[in-house]
Amino acid sequence: MHKSHGSNVSPTPLHGGRLNAAVERYGIPREQWLDLSTGINPNGWPVPPLPAEVFNRLPEEDDGLQTAAVEYYGSRELLLVPGSQAAIQTLPALRFARSGPARVGVLYPAYAEHAFRWQQAGHEVSALSAEQIEARLEALDVLVLINPCNPSGMCFSPEQLRHWHARLARRGGWLLVDEAFIDATPELSLIVDPMPEGLIVLRSLGKFFGLAGIRVGAVSAHSDLLQLLSHKLGPWAISHPARYIARQALADREWQQRTRDSLQLQQARLKGLLAQYLSEPVITTALFGYVVTGQAVEIEHQCARAGILIRRFEQPAALRFGLPGNEVEWQRLEHLLSEIHQ
Repeated sequence: MHKSHGSNVSPTPLHGGRLNAAVERYGIPREQWLDLSTGINPNGWPVPPLPAEVFNRLPEEDDGLQTAAVEYYGSRELLLVPGSQAAIQTLPALRFARSGPARVGVLYPAYAEHAFRWQQAGHEVSALSAEQIEARLEALDVLVLINPCNPSGMCFSPEQLRHWHARLARRGGWLLVDEAFIDATPELSLIVDPMPEGLIVLRSLGKFFGLAGIRVGAVSAHSDLLQLLSHKLGPWAISHPARYIARQALADREWQQRTRDSLQLQQARLKGLLAQYLSEPVITTALFGYVVTGQAVEIEHQCARAGILIRRFEQPAALRFGLPGNEVEWQRLEHLLSEIHQ
């Protein structure tokens, strides 16, 4: 377990998708890389040509995006934000302003920005394994989870999470659940209408929709907290072009269901492929596979030398593989894995 305070903040976390750095390090032209490092749907929602007026007018909140988002996520208590990262960076400061430094438990291994931002805001942060949460819950003011977890792929049941939320909320605590990877299994979401106090759910259009570049996310929470968050972020937080695209993507139910069906098949294919060639336990979500292996460093370099970028983690030593985008890319990955296996 790792415990630290805001005065002892770890370096800014690294993230997947650092393709330019890989190009420079390995000397392989950018167009020859297969980037599997991010967990973003490679076959995202097809963005249509944008009308010129979305670039020369300020965004307007009555453009239909809020309605589409409420219908998609299932709650009127919803604030659209410029990527869920904006909420990850802002919520710790709001909590500090309300009640001072908190005792914050953050699931580990998990998306490192959560622990980093709570530390940065001056809170006491403990990294917890899933098995430690139950025993430590009474000593926490805030519990931060990712469901399904990035990168481990671990999933928590809604029943378990509601139980933890109830125990935290009774004493003014928060349960913060990052659901960035939940869109393929929306039945697991904790979003309800209305949202109870002490429950905060983050969502993203970056992963399932494959729209990471437009920087649109959502926060569902009690209306009082949403008002504070909205005030902190200020007006025009999401650009007009991003709002235009997000509104159509959230309303496209046919594409969403077709994509859920497709991702289920691809998830099974990726799990089978990794299990066959890496001979290690494999955990998958709809958008990535996670393998804990002592060979992580070697496999990462072998992949990179072949122009395939994957994500390596150190504690525990593990690898994350995103989904290939077409049959040629699947074959390329399988060919490399077969060579590694020899």
